[in-house]
Amino acid sequence: MRFFLKINKKYIALCVCIFLFLANGFAQDNSEHISKADSLAQCEKESEEVDVVDVYRMVIKKHVEDSCAPSKKAGKLHMAFLPAVGYSLVTKIAGVVAANGAFYSDNEGNTKLSAVNTSVSYTQNNQIILPILSNIWTKENKYNLLGDWRFYKYPEYTYGLGGHTSLKNSNQLNYSCIIIHEAVLKHIYNSSVYAGLAYNLNYHWNIHESGYPDGTVTDFQKYGKTAKSVSSGISFNALYDDRKNSINSTKAFYSSIAYCPNLTILGSDHNYQSLIIDVRKYFKPSVNSENILAFWSYNWFTFNGNAPYLDLPSTAWDPYSNLGRGYIQSRLRGKNLLYLEAEYRFKITRNGLFGGVVFANAQSVTDWPSNRFQVIYPAVGTGIRIKINKHSGTNLAIDYAIGINGSNGVFINLGEVF
Repeated sequence: MRFFLKINKKYIALCVCIFLFLANGFAQDNSEHISKADSLAQCEKESEEVDVVDVYRMVIKKHVEDSCAPSKKAGKLHMAFLPAVGYSLVTKIAGVVAANGAFYSDNEGNTKLSAVNTSVSYTQNNQIILPILSNIWTKENKYNLLGDWRFYKYPEYTYGLGGHTSLKNSNQLNYSCIIIHEAVLKHIYNSSVYAGLAYNLNYHWNIHESGYPDGTVTDFQKYGKTAKSVSSGISFNALYDDRKNSINSTKAFYSSIAYCPNLTILGSDHNYQSLIIDVRKYFKPSVNSENILAFWSYNWFTFNGNAPYLDLPSTAWDPYSNLGRGYIQSRLRGKNLLYLEAEYRFKITRNGLFGGVVFANAQSVTDWPSNRFQVIYPAVGTGIRIKINKHSGTNLAIDYAIGINGSNGVFINLGEVF
């Protein structure tokens, strides 16, 4: 028990204050109940929209009944499937098969939309990537089941620790890893407040470092080079989520806090603790427009011990690998990370087939070993959206972003970035 009592009090205060302040819906009943009139309005809205399936029907001139009435039926699965050739900074050219499934777990109008995302990728860099991410709501939203399961066979580059690093100082790491994070949250208050537990496992093996050509000691070696690493812990999670659709949110608020003691008695290499605070806000700047202004803050801390090098907070190592558009994955790494992003989403065509975004973000990690935030890395970008499935709101997102010090790239995602 002594280890649990060592948690730094300032992190507890930060966790509680941010969660209670931002989840201002606690005092109000933001019910998810959808009346018949609301369902009819949603049906009419979907019938006016066009997705790639509708375009296909137009091309082959085949009439298919497309009533949106079954969209609220339990078990009715709306699929978005995308085989493609893609490109990213970390993978280069990649063959990808991505899928997104959305469904309701029961016929009640107030049950939230459940979603499962997965893909299989093989890349020019001989990487194999297989994520399965799920957000499942049970009947009447009594439980929220959150899954983050990933497998990587992953040659990638690391650039050292802290903000004073350079793209020129890249060091290749080869490894395989399994990530298993599974949470069970129970409704406890209002219509949107949940709490529960999760088991978190990060297991890396066959870690091999190429090193610098001149033999200079790398940050990986200084921090603690290992051939394998394990982080294992049970986290305590709190959630406020009034989103009707997690795939493509409109007017909504989301706040999540996860505190995880990683313990050697559970198989972890070291005792250390982590805290992740994820906050998102979506609203319409004008009542006469369907455009969305969205904000995302993702803050990741490790303390009271040292996390394995590959489990330290790092660029694009959030569950959906979307943090830090404008920079290659793992570009920044440190014991603590702060991130903020704003995005404006707008329609290009009235039928919703094409849309666009403009966005800006900034991230910072603590230097090592001083553990101080000293450098901010901003980025800006724009992108296009193509409606893949109008019932689930799934878009194909293609973005181009520019960072500083020569960082830039194309970023592709099935679904919104956040």
